[in-house]
Amino acid sequence: MNKRVPFLLTLFFIITVKAQQVDPLRAKQYILQEEWVDSIVTNMTVEEKIGQLFMIQAYSNKDASHEQFITEMITKYHVGNLIFMKGTPKKQVSLTNKYQNLTAKVPLLIGFDGEWGLDMRLKNTYRFPWNMTLGSIQDNKLLEEVGKRIGEQCKRVGIHVNFAPVVDINTNPNNPIIGNRSFGESKESVAEKSIAFTKGMQSAGVLANAKHFPGHGDTATDSHLTLPTISFSEKRIDSIELYPFKKQFESGVASVMTAHLSIPSLEMNPNLPSSLSENVVTNILKGQLGFKGLIFTDGLNMKGAADYATPAEINLAAFKAGNDILLIPQDVPNTITLFKTELEKGELSEERLDFSVKKILKAKYLAGLNNFQPISEDNLLEDLNTTKDDLLHRELIKNAITVVKNNFNTVPFKHLEQKKIAYVKLGDDKGDHFVNTLKKYTRIDVVSDENLGGLLQKLKKYNLVIIGFHKSNKNPWKGYKFANKDLVWLQEIARNNEVLLDVFASPYSLLQIKTFKNIDGVVVSYQNSKISQELSAQALFGAFDIKGKLPVSINEDFAAGEGIELKSLKRLGYSIPEAVGLSSKKLENIDRYIDTILKQKMAPGGQVVVARHGKIVYNKSFGYQTENKRRKIKDSDIYDLASLTKILATLPTVMRLEENKKLSLFSDLDNLLPAYKETNKEALNLKQILSHYAQLKAWIPFYIQTLDSVTGKISKDLYRKKKSRDYNIRVAKNLYLKSSYKDSIKTFIKDSDLRERVGYKYSDLGYYIMKDIVERKYKMPLNKIVQDEFYKPLGLNRTSYLPLRKYNWKEVVPTEKDDYFRNQLLRGYVHDMGAAMQGGVGGHAGLFANANDVAKIMQMYLQEGYYGGVQYFQPETIEKFNKRYYSHVRNRRGLGFDKPQINPKEKPTCGCVSDRSFGHSGFTGTYTWADPDSGIVYVFLSNRVYPTMKNRKLVKSNVRTKIQKAIQDAIIN
Repeated sequence: MNKRVPFLLTLFFIITVKAQQVDPLRAKQYILQEEWVDSIVTNMTVEEKIGQLFMIQAYSNKDASHEQFITEMITKYHVGNLIFMKGTPKKQVSLTNKYQNLTAKVPLLIGFDGEWGLDMRLKNTYRFPWNMTLGSIQDNKLLEEVGKRIGEQCKRVGIHVNFAPVVDINTNPNNPIIGNRSFGESKESVAEKSIAFTKGMQSAGVLANAKHFPGHGDTATDSHLTLPTISFSEKRIDSIELYPFKKQFESGVASVMTAHLSIPSLEMNPNLPSSLSENVVTNILKGQLGFKGLIFTDGLNMKGAADYATPAEINLAAFKAGNDILLIPQDVPNTITLFKTELEKGELSEERLDFSVKKILKAKYLAGLNNFQPISEDNLLEDLNTTKDDLLHRELIKNAITVVKNNFNTVPFKHLEQKKIAYVKLGDDKGDHFVNTLKKYTRIDVVSDENLGGLLQKLKKYNLVIIGFHKSNKNPWKGYKFANKDLVWLQEIARNNEVLLDVFASPYSLLQIKTFKNIDGVVVSYQNSKISQELSAQALFGAFDIKGKLPVSINEDFAAGEGIELKSLKRLGYSIPEAVGLSSKKLENIDRYIDTILKQKMAPGGQVVVARHGKIVYNKSFGYQTENKRRKIKDSDIYDLASLTKILATLPTVMRLEENKKLSLFSDLDNLLPAYKETNKEALNLKQILSHYAQLKAWIPFYIQTLDSVTGKISKDLYRKKKSRDYNIRVAKNLYLKSSYKDSIKTFIKDSDLRERVGYKYSDLGYYIMKDIVERKYKMPLNKIVQDEFYKPLGLNRTSYLPLRKYNWKEVVPTEKDDYFRNQLLRGYVHDMGAAMQGGVGGHAGLFANANDVAKIMQMYLQEGYYGGVQYFQPETIEKFNKRYYSHVRNRRGLGFDKPQINPKEKPTCGCVSDRSFGHSGFTGTYTWADPDSGIVYVFLSNRVYPTMKNRKLVKSNVRTKIQKAIQDAIIN
């Protein structure tokens, strides 16, 4: 037995260390606790006392023979504690109840090794991020929350002590066993974060465990396989390695785990593991540091301890060193025999035995085992995998993502209209979730090649390359290093292109990069999980603030604690309903309406997007493009938006012109378009036209006048199958209208009668006029105006007029089987006849998009004209156009925007949205609405006119506004 007490360490301790003053095992009702402990100990046999020292391995995925072994250990050898290993939660709960029923006097203390949650050992349970990821988070309240949630999950399955957190300071990047399990290399940060984690877990009634004392962070070998050596001086160990342990003890951590390490400065025998050293455990841990909590050995089956002597001798040595519980002891029967022999010889006192047994019993009382109740198996998996966990996980990752280099303010990405972006994958794991989320913001091309030269050639046309480095997220010990080939490719790409490197692996992977000179931006996302990939992509586009700080240093390039904080650009993010105060359960009612749409053939398919407070939380594509069910609807598929064109294309151009004082809402039409002088429309103003209060006819069926009066087919004089100078207006596939007919349409509108009755009448004609005004002011076509001014900067890469010029025809959902005008399937050609006769670019129709893109522009409106770092409109402009000017005559319309009903007979909305809300509907089965009061954006797209526009089931059912009502009903706060 080593009785050496290092003088230097003792002196240093006296000067710098405050011994723990509080007993962390003391219950609030400590008198009752002491009475319970004393009553148990008094009636225990020596064998029963010795049995309390063992915590043996139990599995819930093994056969009956293993269960019989555990049963025998409990009943015959009085083993008092179990550590559950691999298996499933339901089986573990069942076995826990079974084994607890076997104990005669005192229930079992159940331990578990769940550093990042139950997923560390049990299938079908929740996985939280590794400690290294948590170490980058600056808000320690979040670490307290994750500790609490892990504690709650442990308690739910009957676990009383969880062997977490790791408080080792990972000062050695080559550490093979700690690494990602550590909170980092800063002793202060490790202490603060581990204390927060501990506080949370113990608040849930589960004992925490600080490990691995006195510090396993600076080792180059794995104690599971050998005995690592710590070669530092006593002073260094006291100053660095012991620092977080001291802070933990002061804060009340319930237990500690002693490590299997060779520490010559603390233990004279270099072959004696620190876990078996009396000087380390009794003199330093218990004596000098004053720790009064429960002391566990690390697993005694590990090579770091197991190679020292026989199992029974190792167990005895561990106990004599000062440990209370022998974790995973080998050869329990012979150990009991040896303990009894030592007691009989006087080499071990019963007082020493009672000391540890009483501590163990105090811990059991603290864990509620004085009144054990069987664990319920009802709703077990549901309780262990909750929305609450998802919300917390998202917050953890959002707060962890770290930007360490940002030349030219590369991140977050601005001015999307100027960027041509490629994605290149490095590493040996997948990055699909990252890429798919990137593509929700703008066009991203995935570029690859088998050789570097070919790749560099392909990348020449791009001015930004996102390189994602993806490594396995299976466990924290998986390899994180770059392959040599990847390092070469990274540097060569960076020499030739602007590069943003996003690392989905340990930050230590950056150590391999010899120079960051040519790498313009570096982001550390820590783990290659689905949620990390998705949120990192959102962060790059400015969907939320970036706050993370590096938990470790990277050579001389980046220091621990370094990280560039960046503000959100208020682009749409992607989350879950509860993150924005909506109920997932209640939003499932949307699914029921979708089922009705499909069953009753209201439309063959569609898309629904719901966003709140800037986060898309419901995004579903359903059904098929047509009734033949050959192509399922994808999120990227685009629909004919019909009249949504009015507020998504024409209106924003009018708003910008008005804001820039290029036109006035009160200007007479003849001042804006001289052709209207001396007509019945010369005195109309924009405010009247946009409010549908200008006495214009609802529409003019221009196409009918181009049909042969005898056959009902298109006039051979006006149409051709091939394009020419005289026939260049493409109205459908292989169908061209006479070029001069655009002027005829303008003449028809100009000469049309006004309605005699003054009042509200919805009219498309005003938007033919608006298109002429806008194009006259800009001196360019409407489709080019909106692309350059709005869609490209906003990142609307799935929005366009004339979609077949940009997209594969398979991505464009068919609209109708036209049997009255064009006599063909309309796919990629605007359904509206008048817009088609304008070449597919109308002010009232012609736009195609997917629901995700529609949500972006609606969110911009909702954010008072701001989106992606750009103020597209001043707030007063949005307010001006979202105002009703003729409500006194029961006209519900704003300027361009539709508004909630005034007349109860009208049903533009569910009747449950605020008066400030706005939106529009479209003839083809489209609808979008935004509400500043609730923060909700809703988009519904379908091709309800398929197979023909006679299909009015969707319209008659009001299903679009019923879905809107379901969304409103889902608001929980």
